[in-house]
Amino acid sequence: MSDDTVLHVKGRVLAGPGEDQVRDELWVIDGRVSYDRPTGARDIRTVTGWALPGLVDAHCHVGLGAHGPVDAGTAEKQALTDRDAGTLLIRDAGSPSDTRWVDDREDLPKIIRAGRHIARTRRYLRGYAHEIEPADLVAYVGREARRGDGWVKLVGDWIDREAGDLTACWPRDAVEAAIGEAHRLGARVTAHCFAESSLRDLVESGIDCVEHATGLTDDLIPLFVSRGVAIVPTLVNIATFPRLAAGGETRYPAWSAHMRRLHARRYDTVRNAHDAGIPVFVGTDAGGSLPHGLVAAEVAELVKAGIPPLAALAAATWSARDWLGRPALTEGAPADLVVYEQDPRADVRVLGTPARVVLNGRIVG
Repeated sequence: MSDDTVLHVKGRVLAGPGEDQVRDELWVIDGRVSYDRPTGARDIRTVTGWALPGLVDAHCHVGLGAHGPVDAGTAEKQALTDRDAGTLLIRDAGSPSDTRWVDDREDLPKIIRAGRHIARTRRYLRGYAHEIEPADLVAYVGREARRGDGWVKLVGDWIDREAGDLTACWPRDAVEAAIGEAHRLGARVTAHCFAESSLRDLVESGIDCVEHATGLTDDLIPLFVSRGVAIVPTLVNIATFPRLAAGGETRYPAWSAHMRRLHARRYDTVRNAHDAGIPVFVGTDAGGSLPHGLVAAEVAELVKAGIPPLAALAAATWSARDWLGRPALTEGAPADLVVYEQDPRADVRVLGTPARVVLNGRIVG
């Protein structure tokens, strides 16, 4: 496509979840969405199918590998893999790499960064996080709030070698002060949490989101609902718990048993959260040990957990974009969209085979 080409998307444009938001066509003019047919356009390229806003991976790590930061070439491959899978908006939930250069590339997904993970000393994966003690938490949260794009990422719990199991990383007073500082600076806060123990303190201290949330229990659900705290379950990552548990069986048997219990009730946890009204969003935890490009698999996992297909689709598109403050297929919005040969509302597995990927108004896949 040349810069003068007008892209015509026709068939079914799913601008929102309701039938009243379905359009027959849209036009891409100067990289922007328009629902008005352009006058005088000579070079028109037509794409036919079911169009969705570019998919959202709300928990992804561009620039992160198994042992920490990766080089720019590897980070580029990660971003391209996500893009080709239809993910055009990423909330990078913690990365030690500086990926600001991605913002200058119109062929790569848009990234909303949470800065670098902030963890307790020797209580997270080596090379991933700032590892600090509670006295320094407020200062580091302030630093990452200024470095990120409106988000900060805490490690809320991790294996405690002395306890031999998952325990909360931070005392209540440190968490309250740190979240208060982030909010003062205009940033939202999320936290990695596998277990039950850290959740009440984090939510009552004002946290905005919890990643994984496998420890969410029925007695805590009303608290999440009343505070409007979202969760990003990353079920494709939780699927690895049995393998992790087997690897730690000899040294940490209590932790291994705990991880198996969390895994066994993962679908019930997510379904109960959704049914109660907790906002649930799609995230894959790509980067580190997981490959990129898994967004379709995560949507399918939400459906398997019992979330209605349209709600699972919204968690990766319209609702997720609204939550992150980015437009969907609204008039004048950047033309970031994915076209499918079949209706993804009828079967979310369609998301795994995009026919066309359009980013900033240009066909890139």
